Amino acid sequence: MKNIVVLVSGGGTNLQALIDAEKSGIIQGGKITCVISSKDGVYALERAKNNDIPTRVIPRKEYSDSVSYSKAILDALNEEKADLVVLAGFMTILDECVTKAYAYKIINVHPALIPSFCGEGYYGLKVHEAALAYGVKVSGATIHFVNEEADAGAIILQGTVEVQKDDTPEVLQRRIMENVEWKLLPKAVSLFCQDRIEIVDGKAYVK
Repeated sequence: MKNIVVLVSGGGTNLQALIDAEKSGIIQGGKITCVISSKDGVYALERAKNNDIPTRVIPRKEYSDSVSYSKAILDALNEEKADLVVLAGFMTILDECVTKAYAYKIINVHPALIPSFCGEGYYGLKVHEAALAYGVKVSGATIHFVNEEADAGAIILQGTVEVQKDDTPEVLQRRIMENVEWKLLPKAVSLFCQDRIEIVDGKAYVK
């Protein structure tokens, strides 16, 4: 049984999707053993506590730069014996000391079809604002491994939704979360925990 550590910064809707998926048996071969938040008092911590999942708070504001903060995160991941790290609305870009120590063991969800609308500065509603401004007809989400470059790691799964003429960024965000993120993130986690993701030449394939 693999130890899944989830990193959060906010409300934790993706965390809830993972918790629900674990309870219903969708996630096989793994268990959420700890939730680590970059902020105190966020609702994601309540979600964890309500499901008897241990939590830790490592406040980003208490560290002078991303390197020192990332080292604190790395220490926590090592202490928790993490087999898989899931970024679920975690709003801090981690230094390479973490991404190299946990190469192909950190999964992130990005609310667009990488390589579109991704990279530094593309997060939250900004992603959906950019997609709508461009006039795309489909959008979606990408589940990918995390490496040293923002949103550039190997793609595990992608899913799409149709973009409607009168969509607002908020409406599109909700449609993508409900139809893609909350379904594909638990699926990718389960595939990882069952050792069903293979890396060939830096690309991820499902076995």
